[in-house]
Amino acid sequence: MSYRVAVITLSDKGAAGVRQDESGPLVRKIVETEGFQVISEEILKDGIEPLKSQLIKICDQGLADLVLTTGGTGFSERDLTPEATLQVSERLVPGISEAMRQESLKITKRAMLSRGVSVIRKKTLIVNLPGSPKAVRENLGYIMDTLSHGLGILCGKETECGNPGK
Repeated sequence: MSYRVAVITLSDKGAAGVRQDESGPLVRKIVETEGFQVISEEILKDGIEPLKSQLIKICDQGLADLVLTTGGTGFSERDLTPEATLQVSERLVPGISEAMRQESLKITKRAMLSRGVSVIRKKTLIVNLPGSPKAVRENLGYIMDTLSHGLGILCGKETECGNPGK
């Protein structure tokens, strides 16, 4: 099943052109390999308002089935991706972020410092990924097959039992 994906990197330095974004292009590569269609890829400054506004636009206009953010999930004062995501949330999906942290803890104890969240707004799933390419590869690789099933249910293409929807 092909789903539409928006990729958003949160990085002050990336948005200013001071640092090249490696995580966003990696997210694109991983999801396209799985047959998903990337409809947009952008870099925003850290902070609540830029991300909040973009998430509302994408979700409320039905532009994407899945939004994957990368960056802004740590302890820095400007790391506000989870807060922006929670402000637009209509329903929480804690299991996705919990599963990513649990799997990452097998690799590094620092995974417990990730504050990423996963939520639903309208018919769009939003998942916060860490900012490093290594963590993106590990986390997204772990959840991709299950995301397809969840998106199928959310978009009405599958039923809870995994059978095609009506």
